[in-house]
Amino acid sequence: MANRVLVKSSEPSLIKQIDIVSNKDSKKISSVVNGTVQLMYYESILQDSVRATVTFVDTGNAVKDDKGVARTVLEGLPIVGQERVDVKFEDNNKNELTLALYVNKVTPVYDDTTKGMVQLDLTSKEFIMNEKVRLNKRFDGKISDHIRKILTDSVYLGTEKKVDIEETSNNYNFIGNNRKPYYAMNWLSKKAISASNQKKGDSAGYFFFETSDGFKFKSIDGLLAQEKKKSIIYNQSPDSRGQNIPAGYDVKALDYAKDNSVDVQDKLQMGAFSTRTILFDPFNCFYEVITPNAKEKEESLKLAGKELPVLNKEFDRGGKNKEFSRTTYYLLDKGTLPAGNTKQQIQKSKEENFEYKNILNQSIMRYGQLFSMKTTITIPGDFSLHAGDVVFLDAPELSPESDRVNKEYGGLYIIADLCHYISPKETFTKLNLVRDSFGRKGNHTSGKIPL
Repeated sequence: MANRVLVKSSEPSLIKQIDIVSNKDSKKISSVVNGTVQLMYYESILQDSVRATVTFVDTGNAVKDDKGVARTVLEGLPIVGQERVDVKFEDNNKNELTLALYVNKVTPVYDDTTKGMVQLDLTSKEFIMNEKVRLNKRFDGKISDHIRKILTDSVYLGTEKKVDIEETSNNYNFIGNNRKPYYAMNWLSKKAISASNQKKGDSAGYFFFETSDGFKFKSIDGLLAQEKKKSIIYNQSPDSRGQNIPAGYDVKALDYAKDNSVDVQDKLQMGAFSTRTILFDPFNCFYEVITPNAKEKEESLKLAGKELPVLNKEFDRGGKNKEFSRTTYYLLDKGTLPAGNTKQQIQKSKEENFEYKNILNQSIMRYGQLFSMKTTITIPGDFSLHAGDVVFLDAPELSPESDRVNKEYGGLYIIADLCHYISPKETFTKLNLVRDSFGRKGNHTSGKIPL
């Protein structure tokens, strides 16, 4: 019962701190907690940085300027952008988030002669620093080591936040070419294979993102291999302070909308289920056509559901290398930036720096598969959840026996996007959930995806 999130948790929660620090005088701090009318906090596996928006009432006597004249916060500090904002807020189950964010955009929403309303778009320090840093050196070794260096090295982003990086099995040597750090890390994500959760030739692909816990670099299969964080049920019965929440579930969803997003044309264009890569080796004129198929690799993938979408065999094309929906063309990456001294480099001159055959198409397919099924739910405010977490979701089947759970849409999902919403009246958490497959696998009481 102690871990359950009840409807009562939708009541207003506590915003403990929203302190804005002046750029001109770091000692000048203005708190806007009492005037805050809305706080929205965002995380996503598709975003490099956490974000938040704070909307507050700005009165004319909030801050004194350098001459001692009472001014609004916007004009008195003043707020021009890049100000540090220390934020601390807590849900009704005592889960607290503490963040140091920075003003990315200032939007005056409303003004009259006595007060105004201001919205601040906040982001992380590294998001702003990313615009001022360029990668201009050579990187040798594992991709996971490159990510760690870009994030933590003071020459680049120099973050002091926790960095959670899933080790990769493959090396990739490259020159920064003045790329921005975030661009480079997302570019490297699709070239990476997990040492523990993916097999070369069968699966590939990572996500780089940030949560309130720090930065994450996680493989698609690694995300799916996590233990579930919460079990969520959606039904029409009130929770009655937890008495009507079925055993084994942690929270009842207030709103539920499923989206079978297998848009056939879209998925085929992305190459989610079958792709073709044409490779050419300019050193010996070797030409190769590769057409991996998702169904052939299904047994080696870590799926959230029972199986990948079963497509109509009427559209299968027979014959060698005929079954594909997307084509990519590449020159083999041989002899590019081999590591070591001159002699070692000569010895490695015919080795591939990046194996398109065993990585690229597998990465393309896994990215396309992950968003095959989408579900959006709203629950009472729960700040313990983060983007990239796994939850178990059940909803009733549309049948006379309303107590039967949906065997097709129920099961494990990854939190792709998350928004915590706080106002003087209510606190909610909205989740966009995704997964790669159909069919309920496991149950709401087990902690880990069965393999």
